Amino acid sequence: MVENSKFCFCSLAIRKPYRDLALELAKDLEKHAPGTCLVILTDQPKAFSHQKNILAFYHRQQGIGCYHDKRFAIAKGLSLFDTCIFIDADMRVLESLPPEMSWTTAPGLTARSCHTMSKHYAPIQAGTASEKLIKEFQVTQAAAQKLGLSLEDPEVKFVYEFLLCITKDSGKEIDFLEWWERLARYFELMGIYDGEGNAIGLAAAKAGMTARWGEMNGINFFMDRTERTRIRNGQSDPEKMAIYFETQNLLKYPRRSLPEKIVVKLIQKIGEFYRLVRLQFFASSKLD
Repeated sequence: MVENSKFCFCSLAIRKPYRDLALELAKDLEKHAPGTCLVILTDQPKAFSHQKNILAFYHRQQGIGCYHDKRFAIAKGLSLFDTCIFIDADMRVLESLPPEMSWTTAPGLTARSCHTMSKHYAPIQAGTASEKLIKEFQVTQAAAQKLGLSLEDPEVKFVYEFLLCITKDSGKEIDFLEWWERLARYFELMGIYDGEGNAIGLAAAKAGMTARWGEMNGINFFMDRTERTRIRNGQSDPEKMAIYFETQNLLKYPRRSLPEKIVVKLIQKIGEFYRLVRLQFFASSKLD
């Protein structure tokens, strides 16, 4: 079924909108990266049974939000391949991948978007930060201190997780995932549910695993937020991208009746409450 044994793509697809989006991504890869596997962690593996380039595995959401659960998809990918490229399920691949992508062989972590913690939290120094960012900084700084790290260290990165590549690095990748798990628990207990960019950077630094920026030559992708920026800057043709925006909106935000919306929201809130109670009962905020 899968010919490319050098690397895989992986993603997380929880709930129907993201399962449907992941199927669109899989079709892109089937066209533009034939023989390459997409490893999916999902709440309904059967939804992917007809797509031959997908290896789907059952996953029950662990985090209060889905953000930190991405580490499970990466872990599954690395259990099967030496290199795993994580890509968000709502992204698209637009062109064929080249036969060789040298950045996939570099040990450690390569991210399409990352920078120093100092740059990420520069608005605090400038006095323009939101209350949310200030709280995030305080929790991240406390976590760094507990781990013996400094946010001023240029080797400690904030890593955007939407497109990143991890290549096995003499076991450091295992330590990285273990530290990410501890940091995920810590951030969520501190009330930060979407702090995975902080956790990824701190976990890599603590594990002694290189985290670097990479252009990732060879992957021409669609991501709604970055595409809007490209369009504003005259770097993208809005007419060519319109079909991708339209497809994403139809799948990500399906039309539902008011009762359906209420039921979906209620189920989500009950799930979040259950996971929060479970976290508070079983987990410790200590980073040890």
